[in-house]
Amino acid sequence: MAFESLLEIEKPLAKLQEKIEELRRLNATGSVDLTSEIRLLEEKAHRLKEEIFQSLTPWEKVQLARHAKRPTTLDYIKALFTDFVELHGDRLFAEDSALVGGFAKFEETPVMVMGHQKGKDTKENLHRNFGMASPEGFRKAARLLKMAEKFNLPVMTFIDTPGAYPGIGAEERGQFIAIAENLMQLARLRVPVVVTVIGEGGSGGALALGLGDRVLILEHAVYSVISPEGCASILWHDGKKAPEAAAFLHLTAQELEKLRLVDDVIAEPLGGAHQNPEIAFRNLRKAFRMHLPLIMQKRTEELLELRYQKYRRMGAILELPQLR
Repeated sequence: MAFESLLEIEKPLAKLQEKIEELRRLNATGSVDLTSEIRLLEEKAHRLKEEIFQSLTPWEKVQLARHAKRPTTLDYIKALFTDFVELHGDRLFAEDSALVGGFAKFEETPVMVMGHQKGKDTKENLHRNFGMASPEGFRKAARLLKMAEKFNLPVMTFIDTPGAYPGIGAEERGQFIAIAENLMQLARLRVPVVVTVIGEGGSGGALALGLGDRVLILEHAVYSVISPEGCASILWHDGKKAPEAAAFLHLTAQELEKLRLVDDVIAEPLGGAHQNPEIAFRNLRKAFRMHLPLIMQKRTEELLELRYQKYRRMGAILELPQLR
């Protein structure tokens, strides 16, 4: 087993699982009956797994959200949608493989689906730029949003990025303008929008696809204005303080729900979505079945007003008069 590819929280479980597999191989020879020992170790492994994943720190949640084996946007599209036709290019500069999208069907409902796409290995991550979109990626998304509105299709977006690509070329081509225009377009879009944070939602790169009528987030995903490392570098000039920054950022799904910044937290299998993707797919399908019809039945003007009010309420604070 490649322990170097495991998170620190997973290593004790991996060692225990190796022991279980070793006993199973020995038991299969028939020379000795180890059934009861195997069962005890399996129970121990399950209890340990529950203990670990029910008490994760915010920094551990960040690590889990970034797990290399976590399902990607294309995995969710393949599992939850049919008839997917991917569309390419921004019609201005280039194709950006860090952001994918196109026509699809969710069950019998035609939709426009799009999201950040990370790679499964180093080679693919380089091709996908680790899910960090450039201006052409966001302009491709804007083009698809216009098509969705033209054909009256609900929009479903998936967020999984550490942030927009910060390279000089991207800035020269108007990175911040592309993100701002996406936000303005999503705010005014005259069709329903369902957003799902499936992994890491970082900064404006995430927000460019993140303004919607319903914002869902997977149990172990994170969503924040900046990465913990970036925050630590700015506040303390020390990226090693990222775990401390993660605690201050309130970026976990559970904290975001309490702050009313997301609408629904979608349960993951014990150990994370990568442990049993089918459970994550099933749970998200149930959530889509619940939320999508509710917003599709709204009249357009009502939908826009509710979306406006939803975001006006965010970040509101109550100022009390100072005591004299």
